[in-house]
Amino acid sequence: MTTTIPAQRLAAFLSALAASGYRGDIASDIATRAVFATDNSIYQLTPAAVLYPREGEDLNRIVRLAASAEYGPIPLAPRGGGTGTNGQSLSSGVVVDTSRHMNGIVSFDAERRLVTVQPGVVLDQLNAYLKPHGLFFPPSVSTATRATLGGMVATDASGKGSRIYGKTSDYIEAMDIVLADGSNWSVEDLDDDTSAAVAARSDMAGAIHREVRRVVTEQAERITAIFPKMNRGLTGYNLQHVRRDDGAFRLAYLLAGSEGTLALTKQITLRVIPRPSHRALVAVRYAHFQMALADVQRLVAAEPAAIEILDDKVLGLAQQDVIWSGIENVLGGATPQPVLGLNFVEFVGDSAAAVEKQVARLDALLADGSERAIDWAVVTDAATVAQLWTLREKAVGLLGRLGGARQGMAFVEDTAVPPEKLADYVAEFRALLDSHGLAYGMFGHADVGCLHVRPLLDMKNPFDAALIRPISDGVAALTKKYGGLLWGEHGRGFRGEYSPFFFGPELYAELCRIKAVFDPQNIFNPGKLATPGPQTALHKIDRIDMVPLRGQADQQIDAIRMQAVERAVACNGNGACFSWDASDPMCPSYKATRDRTQSPKGRATLLREWARLDSLQQAAPSEAGATALQAMEAEVKTSLSTCLSCKACASQCPVRVDIPAMKSRFLQHYHQRVSRSRRDRLVARMEPLLAILGKAPALANLLAQNRVSGAILRRIFGLSDLPALSASPVQGKDAKLHPSQPLAVQTLKALPAEEKPRHVILLEDSFTSSFDTTAAQAVHDLLTLLGYRVHLASAIANGKSLHVLGMLDQFAPVAEAARAWHGQLAATGLPLLGVEAVTMLMHEHEYKLDGASATQVQSTDQFLANELEAGRLHWPQCASATANTPFRLFLHCTEKTARPRTGSQWSNIFRAAGLQTEVQATGCCGMAGLFGHEQEHVAMSAQLFDMSWTPKLAGAAPEQVLASGFSCRCQTERQAGFRPRHPAEALLAQLRAAGCN
Repeated sequence: MTTTIPAQRLAAFLSALAASGYRGDIASDIATRAVFATDNSIYQLTPAAVLYPREGEDLNRIVRLAASAEYGPIPLAPRGGGTGTNGQSLSSGVVVDTSRHMNGIVSFDAERRLVTVQPGVVLDQLNAYLKPHGLFFPPSVSTATRATLGGMVATDASGKGSRIYGKTSDYIEAMDIVLADGSNWSVEDLDDDTSAAVAARSDMAGAIHREVRRVVTEQAERITAIFPKMNRGLTGYNLQHVRRDDGAFRLAYLLAGSEGTLALTKQITLRVIPRPSHRALVAVRYAHFQMALADVQRLVAAEPAAIEILDDKVLGLAQQDVIWSGIENVLGGATPQPVLGLNFVEFVGDSAAAVEKQVARLDALLADGSERAIDWAVVTDAATVAQLWTLREKAVGLLGRLGGARQGMAFVEDTAVPPEKLADYVAEFRALLDSHGLAYGMFGHADVGCLHVRPLLDMKNPFDAALIRPISDGVAALTKKYGGLLWGEHGRGFRGEYSPFFFGPELYAELCRIKAVFDPQNIFNPGKLATPGPQTALHKIDRIDMVPLRGQADQQIDAIRMQAVERAVACNGNGACFSWDASDPMCPSYKATRDRTQSPKGRATLLREWARLDSLQQAAPSEAGATALQAMEAEVKTSLSTCLSCKACASQCPVRVDIPAMKSRFLQHYHQRVSRSRRDRLVARMEPLLAILGKAPALANLLAQNRVSGAILRRIFGLSDLPALSASPVQGKDAKLHPSQPLAVQTLKALPAEEKPRHVILLEDSFTSSFDTTAAQAVHDLLTLLGYRVHLASAIANGKSLHVLGMLDQFAPVAEAARAWHGQLAATGLPLLGVEAVTMLMHEHEYKLDGASATQVQSTDQFLANELEAGRLHWPQCASATANTPFRLFLHCTEKTARPRTGSQWSNIFRAAGLQTEVQATGCCGMAGLFGHEQEHVAMSAQLFDMSWTPKLAGAAPEQVLASGFSCRCQTERQAGFRPRHPAEALLAQLRAAGCN
């Protein structure tokens, strides 16, 4: 809905709701409304308010008031994961978000294979719960980490494997819903007599059953003739499957795919099935995308679970993503021709033999038509298969990272045609896009005829935005020509205007009559799918070119501010940062709060809006503009205050929305107007202070580590539990390298070439060299024991805290000095190694200059793993394995997201030493530099540790726990009562215990 609720009516409704016994949250602040104005579509529509119900009865309270004569009508738009590609949950009305609180698994019956969930439960959350029982919920969408079951029902989601597994609606056993009069109804399959008895009732449920029974009976022939007969015949109001052949009445099929236009869902009971125990994936590479498409129908004869296709655009972007390191051995091999198409063919079964037999059948088909494919690889390793599917899941986001103003846009991206017609259809689709001079990315579910196509458009450019209408009309005509639909998977949303085109005026009129009996006042997601009466100002279907576009707002951002928030504007709303899993490192603040204003997507939205308002105010100053800007600026500051600057979003977000970098730029601007806190000024001087205090650590600790100084730090600076300085510095054989002693550097540069491979430079950093010299010393001593000559380089200021605080003017000379000094050291030709991941990675992030190559600073694991692989490192013979219990290795979240091979590299090194490690899947420990020491964040810091780390530490002896990050070791000591060792400490201890010196 695009019309506005009168302010007085909205205020009265929200006030009455708060007084009604409603237990959920009510948000009408500008930040929340701005964040909920967008999804994964091209549209932007600001809601009047957002409601977060806490229990099922809250939904009844909302609907009763929204439909009441006194406070209504109030339009309601239900929202789940917020990843819709067609504006399904966007509304200028009131959004009802069940994902924050109504996300519990209510009951599970393993014997009957039934599970009842609230609508906010996430797909991956449900399947993680079912996995120990050997069961799963089959519909497999690419947004499984954040897609809610309520949202999947609303769009009748299917995803990968739908050829054999079907859609969400095929697994609905029952639904508890709230009707438009606020009453409850339990939906389940009814035999004909029972449904007739319900239809005889005088209440709303009776009227609904009467009308739906009438429509499916009177219009049976028309429904059969018009509804597409294909796997992806998704329609919204699925009349085709309401009646079963035996006469059973299945209202759930009508509700599934109705996009919240008929009722609100309180809970869903789903049928689940046994999880296949074995799987294999065959990656087939082609010289042409069209050839890959054309080959699908031949490969289907092998009866795979799924065939997914990717084009060269997606493959090219994947090579720039962190995921590539794990799949390069499968997809990156040299070929005689460029790879422009790829089919993933998956087989599943209950035994290895069954899967091998299926793969052999495919292998024979491929060999028989070997001129079609360049080559193919069979993958059975579960971890590699999972990574390959992660690539496919990331495709949506990757197309938002093509570089330049034009990015992949979703508006005709889920069309479906009968699979046997797919290749011909796509040829015409491509010709249509080519006629407009557009590039595009293509991927999707080729085995069922559903292809995701994202034309590259700059939606800030009015010329490009104007192409939405002709391309949509053209693609709609094409899909109808080929017997398909414009919406094959992701629902209709604002494309509801095309419903009469596909279903004809008679059948569409029946859809409107069904809408009218369910929702006579048009309060449920109005403007989508159907209207409850004739098209009027009150009852109208929104048209695609009448809904505000996100690009129209972005167009108002001037060039200077666009440069500062470019990655925020690039955010396409795919929602990868909304992952439910506490062990996923991206965005700990969102996981702790479930508040989307405290997520990368939310922060990107607020930064975009701030930049827009600031641009408008600069261009045409006004009092109203200044007020709006100041209010938004305060919201952005509040949102960014809980950002831990972990930088996981910079690599894990498919679009690389680097919030910490934009946070720094925003804070620099913000503090030109608002003075800095005492804490900021103290932290800005931290590195110079540490250099002074490090000369007398015992005295410094005596002064700082006591109750009085602790109270002062808390009350005046808002800091608590600061770590003590290390008692002694890192010791080496030679004098430490320092910028003030250039001759020492020249001496290293002059080393004979044959000697250099056994020399390394170990860069000290101000964190470990001040607070945790045990770890730095262990790295030094381990490398020495392994036969390397280690040259210590004194810690110099790295400026990390300055950058986090947005003190960019002060940061710039510090960064330049670090670049220059480390560049001099790199010029010696010796490897540069670091201890602390955060400072090592600064050359790749904060220090990096456009167009310049970054100084390579290796981590210990990188260096040793490379030496092992090159055959230059042989573990000392004196070292025999002494530990039978595997070490539990916890990696720094910044490190493992930016360098995903870190865990496997440490595992390989420990294996060479005869030791085992188990890399723990965890999110952020909650410390993140000073964040966990800041008084206002202490509670969240502890919460994050308990969410992710505490369960993984359970039952582990302290000596078996290893942590690569200084913050992580500090936080574990604080929260769990012991300091984990750095991996180098464990290896060194093992060598020394074995008598190696």
